[in-house]
Amino acid sequence: MPSTGEDVPIPNTLNTVLLATALLTCAGCLWLASHAESLALRLLAAGAFSYVNNTVFSLLHEATHGVLHSSRRANDWLGRLAAAFFPTSYTLQRTFHLTHHRNNRTELEQFDYLRPGDNRFLKHAQWYSILTGLYWAFVPLGCVAFALFPGLLQRLRGTGTRYGEQTGADAYLGRLEDAPGSTIRLEALLSLGVQVGLVLGLDLTASGWALCYAAFAINWSSLQYADHAWSPLDVRDGAWDLRVAAPVRWLFLNYHYHRAHHRHPRVPWLYLGRYVDPEVPRPSFLRIWLSMWRGPRPLPSPVEER
Repeated sequence: MPSTGEDVPIPNTLNTVLLATALLTCAGCLWLASHAESLALRLLAAGAFSYVNNTVFSLLHEATHGVLHSSRRANDWLGRLAAAFFPTSYTLQRTFHLTHHRNNRTELEQFDYLRPGDNRFLKHAQWYSILTGLYWAFVPLGCVAFALFPGLLQRLRGTGTRYGEQTGADAYLGRLEDAPGSTIRLEALLSLGVQVGLVLGLDLTASGWALCYAAFAINWSSLQYADHAWSPLDVRDGAWDLRVAAPVRWLFLNYHYHRAHHRHPRVPWLYLGRYVDPEVPRPSFLRIWLSMWRGPRPLPSPVEER
């Protein structure tokens, strides 16, 4: 298999099979949540969906780094298919995610700390939207807003304002100036088509669809900052290799090895365990997640940070 440049191959076949299996399983969970007579079974289906759709997201994450498939064309199309189950635009997700890697733990991404001059209400609103899953909703809604009203997001940037800096809106939305708008709109249309196809083809109910995606939103959002909260304020080292039960780590395709990923973003998920430094603290996901519910903390002094 072709190398990534880090002397490790991209598992093309494995990734393709995993994506196909995960997508079919997600479709099955959506159907069960819509048609099961038992509430317990519907809840079980939603819970399963919340994990398996995170497998899909992890493969989307691989695609944004160009390591889902060694063929650029296949990588991008598989990424678009995975993005449709989020749902979002693949190009939009890649643009924002690579911006995250550039700004990780800088002043633009210190949502866990209260900095001097921060708006406390806005800081806490951001924080608890992550923990409750509301953060997920901004992704598909933002995708639709960009597709229909591209100028609207630019007006929300808050360039030169404390709001724009504190939320990261200026940095993230500013990247859209160089993004291919027509591609994003076509991908948004693709995602809409996939979702409509699922609803019509599987005869999904609104409650079944909403139950599955609400469970996914909470599960996905919870991890999106737990792997960074209270970590060192460093672009490459500002993440944790979190400890979590092995079956969960497998379903998330080693996404919890997030420090290893930030240090080696071109290493496919299959090999990230090799890059986990045993000398660096590895807190448990549960401990970090529970601590997050106490809210953002005052920014530590440089001495405290060391």
